[in-house]
Amino acid sequence: MNRLQTLEIRRRGLVERSTAQRDALRAGLAPVVQKAAMLDRAMAPARRYPMLSLAIAGAVVLFGSRRLFTLIARGITLYTLLRKI
Repeated sequence: MNRLQTLEIRRRGLVERSTAQRDALRAGLAPVVQKAAMLDRAMAPARRYPMLSLAIAGAVVLFGSRRLFTLIARGITLYTLLRKI
């Protein structure tokens, strides 16, 4: 067997090994990729409407999340009452 054939056999073995390693990495990272895609879908509206996101974040900072929830619940109740009139 000459040197070129030996190198070709070695190259094929390395290519097969690297393919197997890439497949193992993909399989290991699949859950992380799925979670990142879910986070990306959740953040899409914030990127689409940055001023609305800023207003919501400002309201949470200004009022606090618990008080903001109470105000929203009262607002919905008032809206449904006024809508029936």
